[in-house]
Amino acid sequence: MNTVSPASASTTCPYCGVGCGVQACVQDARLQRVKGAATHPANRGRLCVKGSALADTSQQSGRLLYPRLHGVRTDWNTALDHVAASLSAVIEKHGPGAVAMYVSGQLLTEDLYVANKLMKGFLGSANLDGSTRLSMAPAATASLASLGTAAPPGSFEDMETCDLLVLAGWDAAWTHPVLFQRISAARAARSNMRLVVLDPRGTATAGAADLHLALRPGSDGALFCGLLCFLQRRGVLDRDFLVAHTDGAEAALQACAPFDLDTTAEQTGIDPADLEQFFQWFARTPRTVTVLAQGIAQAASGTAQCQAILNCHLATGRIGQPGMGVFPISGQANGTGVQDVGAVATQLAAHMDFTPDNIERMARFWGAPRMATAPGVTALGLNEALERGQIKALWILGSNPAASLPEPARVQRALQACPLVIVSECRQHTDTTACAHVLLPAADWGEKDGSQTSAERRLLRQQALLPAAGEARPDWQILCDVARRLGFAEAFDYPSPAAIFREHAALSAFENAGSRVFDIGALASVDQAAYDALPPLQWPITAQAPEGTPRLFTEQRFATPSGRARLLTVHPAPLTVPAHDTPFLLNSGRLRDQWLGMGRTGQAPRLLAHTDTPFVALQPRDARSLGLREGDLVELFAHDDNGQRHALPFPVRLDDGQRDGELFVPIHWNAQSGSHGGVSRLFCAAVDPVSGRPALKAAWVGLRPLKVRRWAVVLSRAPLQMLPFGWWVHRPLREGWVTRLAELPGDSNVWPGWFEQLRGTLAVMEYQDEAAGIHRALLHRGARLEMAVFVAPQPGALPDSTWLQRLLLKEVTEESRALLRQEHHGSLMAARLICNCFRVSEAQILGAIAQGAQSVEELGKRLRCGTNCGSCIPELRQLLAR
Repeated sequence: MNTVSPASASTTCPYCGVGCGVQACVQDARLQRVKGAATHPANRGRLCVKGSALADTSQQSGRLLYPRLHGVRTDWNTALDHVAASLSAVIEKHGPGAVAMYVSGQLLTEDLYVANKLMKGFLGSANLDGSTRLSMAPAATASLASLGTAAPPGSFEDMETCDLLVLAGWDAAWTHPVLFQRISAARAARSNMRLVVLDPRGTATAGAADLHLALRPGSDGALFCGLLCFLQRRGVLDRDFLVAHTDGAEAALQACAPFDLDTTAEQTGIDPADLEQFFQWFARTPRTVTVLAQGIAQAASGTAQCQAILNCHLATGRIGQPGMGVFPISGQANGTGVQDVGAVATQLAAHMDFTPDNIERMARFWGAPRMATAPGVTALGLNEALERGQIKALWILGSNPAASLPEPARVQRALQACPLVIVSECRQHTDTTACAHVLLPAADWGEKDGSQTSAERRLLRQQALLPAAGEARPDWQILCDVARRLGFAEAFDYPSPAAIFREHAALSAFENAGSRVFDIGALASVDQAAYDALPPLQWPITAQAPEGTPRLFTEQRFATPSGRARLLTVHPAPLTVPAHDTPFLLNSGRLRDQWLGMGRTGQAPRLLAHTDTPFVALQPRDARSLGLREGDLVELFAHDDNGQRHALPFPVRLDDGQRDGELFVPIHWNAQSGSHGGVSRLFCAAVDPVSGRPALKAAWVGLRPLKVRRWAVVLSRAPLQMLPFGWWVHRPLREGWVTRLAELPGDSNVWPGWFEQLRGTLAVMEYQDEAAGIHRALLHRGARLEMAVFVAPQPGALPDSTWLQRLLLKEVTEESRALLRQEHHGSLMAARLICNCFRVSEAQILGAIAQGAQSVEELGKRLRCGTNCGSCIPELRQLLAR
């Protein structure tokens, strides 16, 4: 077979809002490897472990390859005709308000632009929202109210040049490791730069801080009200700036007057000495940047908490200058692009809201026959709208709301009751595709062409590197195909993403004249070659600033009608009180090597080598009081507003970084990867009343130990189906699957019958010690191992996934009996990987330390760990400190 020489192409990572440049090597229509683009301004040659594994996740396994109608494969014409006819019928019978669309920041800007145009200009519905509402909506809402725009005002560079960097609810070392390495390098080069981390948990980032304030969850608003009170009493407010450039200062200052140091310490649970130290550093340091992330935004009072931070920066004039400002960090690759396009229910388009002038302007620009005239249903309101029958047709693109929204079982019921659910998706099996009437295969990263905007307003290009899998198509093309069938062919006759981008750029400048901050009008005439070579510039990009704009508001004129920023009054919400049976406060968040619902990262075995099982982390003191050990299975339960009980089982992980009485569970697992779905089941539909963002960072839960009859791990060539056990979780290997499970007393002793069914016609080589509760079996066909089963009374006696992967590659011979008779599989286990970039295990690192390595740098020289993305460095420091 003839092979094609490797080709190198530049593109952008699809994960977080940093927007790292990627250099991809493609050969024979396959992505062979990737590396960081050395000259890219965001990552400067680095990639995190997720970005480094992009070649591992660009595969057809698990992909949705063909359109499906009511579960049956069909052709594109039939599927698109059905979608168009059904949407038309719904609108004719029930009106535009009966149609909704749910999108995400994983779509490209061109996809989002077409979706927004179709919904708001041609279907006449503003019921367009999505998963970005679950992300940084409170920060965007607060910024819009104070500064007149939801746009991030600064640059990543400000985090390197400031003298005080405050991270509010941001575990940067794990969630944005490339950017955290930039920060770490800046701190190493500048001895006067301080890092303060506000986080209830002792995270990897907190361990690197000069000061870690482990505040009570939900008390961030009280903390920054206390800071503003301190600044006023110490006389360090910038009165000249307040008078010349702001409104509302006196009311905001009066509202925070009760928050003296003692009151703030009491409400936040922070030691008064630590609190005063932070306040003094902030007061003495003009060049201060505060980064807002999920930990502060994902709260029932998220907008107020973000507003309290903005008030402190405006009161001291710390905005719009190098090394100063408030920076909301996006978790999704194109979260900023969602705002720029206006693909949210509360905006019209291109940073325009629903005023009569804007509606008329958009109608003229688009030539729109049916303009939406008012805000629509937001992401959380969508569920209620489905339940009351308002929404008759829902189109979901690039998102999995049945797993990510609070109360997912309720969401799934609402989707199942909806007459028409259309899902455009890359993966065939998700919690949401299970509820769809129409499935449309969408092109994945590496297969589609377009642009995205990073968290620092930087326009970035994604290039199509590979042919689309199966019959998958880009989302913008699918939307245009439906629009044409609805009679809007002329308005959606785009030959390429470049044509859509040109219209998007032209709209940003249309009748703008400086009235709107978002302006990329200088790019409205780019041809295909210029679009392909589009450099990573920060908007605004205008004739006056053709090279882009690093930061906004440098002249202290803001995007409000008056040109003045607004300080708004903040009244921190009182902390909630637990019920007697739910005394633990549950927090949720991300892990180092995983991303959202693992739709992509869960396909790469190397990304599961660090942590491959969901868990609940709790303080060892709490564990001792409950008689719990590492690995024990417990049930977490919560009650929704209707009193219904929701419960999930989790293995225990002991964590000294947890506060007493608080728990942590990662967000990534769902019904496709485990027995009970994701942790969102334990969060009720509490919502920030201003931004509409659901609260996913704090829930009162109960905890009870579960008795386990037997623990088991099953190695198989294909994923196991229909597991009749109280708890299970599975993960892929390079050559198969591993399933971990626990048989509970309520499982009716199903193990013997299930094992015989599993065995089927396969030959069995086994070892059993009934007294010890041990059963080990190799199920094979000739010398080929098909399955392996290991049963033990405790999970710690089971082999790990790395050891099992090696077992799968071996032939079954008489010598295999020795493996089954090993008394302790711990001697055969490969240690947990700490550095995923270079596959360095904990055992190797401890060995190097025993041989004299005394620093992260020395470990890097010996083992290379910590020398690429840097996300393992906090754990290296922990091992060195043992």
